[in-house]
Amino acid sequence: MPSAPTLDHLRRHAVARTLFAPTTLPRAIARLGFVQADPIRAPARAQDLTLRHRVRGYRAGDLERRYARLGLEEDFFVNYGFLPPRHAALMHPRTPRTAWTPERERQAAAVLEFVRASGAVHPREVEARFAHGKASNWFGGSTTASAQLLDAMHYRGLLRVARREGGTRLYAVRTPAEDEGASAMARMDALVDLAVAKYAPLPAASLGRLLSHLRGGAPQWAAERAGALARARRRLAHARVDGVDWYWPAGENPAAARWRPPQGVRLLTPFDPVVWDRRRFELLWGWAYRFEAYTPAPRRQLGYYALPLLWREQVIGWGNLAVVQGGAGAQLQAQFGYVAGRPPREAAFHAALDEELARMRAFLGV
Repeated sequence: MPSAPTLDHLRRHAVARTLFAPTTLPRAIARLGFVQADPIRAPARAQDLTLRHRVRGYRAGDLERRYARLGLEEDFFVNYGFLPPRHAALMHPRTPRTAWTPERERQAAAVLEFVRASGAVHPREVEARFAHGKASNWFGGSTTASAQLLDAMHYRGLLRVARREGGTRLYAVRTPAEDEGASAMARMDALVDLAVAKYAPLPAASLGRLLSHLRGGAPQWAAERAGALARARRRLAHARVDGVDWYWPAGENPAAARWRPPQGVRLLTPFDPVVWDRRRFELLWGWAYRFEAYTPAPRRQLGYYALPLLWREQVIGWGNLAVVQGGAGAQLQAQFGYVAGRPPREAAFHAALDEELARMRAFLGV
């Protein structure tokens, strides 16, 4: 019989199962199942910071440059990001919680015909053709109503992101997948398994939270979430450790010797699977990591975009990195903080940190 897992086993399992040996970009995305996106560059976007640990020779921007050739989709899942088409198809046809007005329906139909005739279109082409006017965005600023409509059509599955130019999404008509007629129950179970495969091992409360996040990717199946959670609890492997129920994919054993975290130092994005779930983070590493990009500067404790600092299997602190221009050209500046108040004394740690900063410079091209 497998030995009962301890918190140490769960910690090693959490790190080793996602920080796999670097592979090709298509294989890394297929293995992750989903890569969360974020527009902040500090010092690079979250999707690039995630992939640099898992793709051989990865450079910042490779995903965007190669996106059209990789056959990926940008879409909502438990949050927004990149995923294989078969995973995106599990959530479509998507029915949003808010219905369009008849006028909005007519606008969307006209834009859909325009995109179908044009191929991949830039939002400014749609605005030039239809002049929908201005609209308020989520942050209280102003955007074009055409861009807002394109975003809504993308969410509804009428359009897909064909590629990006300078960070701006270009849209094409989306062709529905053949398997989009599968039952809601089967697809919800598949979505839960996809999320668990990425973020396991998960405490019970976090498993429930992941199900609630699916309201963004599959709002039409809100009534299915409770049943999907109950089935997941029966289907997944689980154990009670230090008074907390934990879940992970069936067939995995966190106590197995195969889970060997990589040696060395890793600077992780706040959205990396290792640290994404803040509840799990505190249980595994005993301190509270906070993402403070949207926290007023005087109230920040870690920094604008503090990167969790992984040393072997322990997250021991954080780093704030920036690319600055100087007399010798672009340079990488790094400042670190440590939970213990100081870095480890081992010479091996300092050598490993230097190696990680060298990898970061190569990744950024500075």
